[in-house]
Amino acid sequence: MTHPTAAPAADRPSSLLYEEVQSRLDSLARAHRVPGAQLTVHTGTDTLSVYTGTAEALTHTPLTAQTAVPLGSVTKVATAAAVVLLADDGDLDLDEPAAELLPELRDIPEITARHLLSHTAGLPTGPDSDSAAGTTVSRYLSAVCTAHSALFPPGTGFSYSNAGYVAAGRILSEVTGMTWQEALGALLLGPLGIVPAFLGEAAPARPVASGHALNTATGLLRPAHQNLAPVEAPAGALLASAEDLAALGRAVVGRSTALPTAVADRMRRPEPAADPGALADSWGLGLALFRQDGRVWCGHDGNAQGTSCHLRADPDSGVVVAFTGNAGGATALWRDLAAELARLTGVRVPTGPAADSRRGPVVPLPDCAGTYRNGGTEYAVKLDGNGTPTLSVDGDYPIPLMCYADLTCDLVDPATGRAEPGGRFHRDPATGAIDRLQISGRTARRATAV
Repeated sequence: MTHPTAAPAADRPSSLLYEEVQSRLDSLARAHRVPGAQLTVHTGTDTLSVYTGTAEALTHTPLTAQTAVPLGSVTKVATAAAVVLLADDGDLDLDEPAAELLPELRDIPEITARHLLSHTAGLPTGPDSDSAAGTTVSRYLSAVCTAHSALFPPGTGFSYSNAGYVAAGRILSEVTGMTWQEALGALLLGPLGIVPAFLGEAAPARPVASGHALNTATGLLRPAHQNLAPVEAPAGALLASAEDLAALGRAVVGRSTALPTAVADRMRRPEPAADPGALADSWGLGLALFRQDGRVWCGHDGNAQGTSCHLRADPDSGVVVAFTGNAGGATALWRDLAAELARLTGVRVPTGPAADSRRGPVVPLPDCAGTYRNGGTEYAVKLDGNGTPTLSVDGDYPIPLMCYADLTCDLVDPATGRAEPGGRFHRDPATGAIDRLQISGRTARRATAV
């Protein structure tokens, strides 16, 4: 089988390719109401970098190649890389109980750093940022990391958790004696040549962009407030440009001296029981893994308040694609841009997990109805008058579910009828009863049946 690479990009003059990619980024940003966006494509040998628009819609501050954008959860790649670097140096063991470093985890002594980095610790997502804003890391972890709130035994399932990365950041601090920000700068950002920028800084050392939200009543874009709690910084407080993300992408596929090859290989290795459902095809240490054309790409997606950032890297070819956008519509922009890159450069970039065509027809699943909980979040699954399951999160408007024989399910947009991958239900292997629901990578444990 032949696989698309960046080779077709070399068939046309580089100036022409640059103009085509720049033109598409400009037009797609306008179409999706995104004030500013950056795209960097490293072909394995050459780098193409384009950007468009403004960093802040009210002031019309230009967005440049150096502007740092709130990365949201792409931050987790950097946090994980720093932890694995410490393990490679012998400063910690990824498979020893994390409670030896963090006594707040002693109620679940089986949790390891490996579990934390791969979202297989069984921890709930954690409280919302507003609730966590006034607490300390120790109090945060003590409240979340309890046997009562555990979703499953460590190492036996996957549930995407900011709380796990709060713990990972605390491990960095305990081992190095530095703050998370200081440790990240010394271990990773400095060697990558990235000027550090973090949420909450009064005087950033580089230009930064604001996220933006669309006011549906007026049709105007306005800057969005970043409300990530300080304790959650290791899960989402890094700001960077697309060029910075491309440098990080090169490192995690072993194409940079900033990460030893052994560290990059370790991060990309799929972890047992790490089945992320609708997020990716599998998961490593801080890295989502995506199948595309017989290859396995790695990367991560991130959304802060009014930003959408994405990283993809192919270890085989060395191709890296990095994107940042400073509005909610940038997620759709990214998907359209990825499709354009296939046409313009021959690089087919995976934006989500590989489609599974073997699920068969939609089936009834009456025993899925019930209440499921992940920490303080409640997922209510009910059957409508036709027996179709619907899902409501914390009392929100119910969304229809399409269920399949393998227990996977799609979420159906009530307005358009379009189905999007949602997740899956899980049965208790001992009883056969449905005992868990995984939606968008987060697992909820069954509390009551209907």
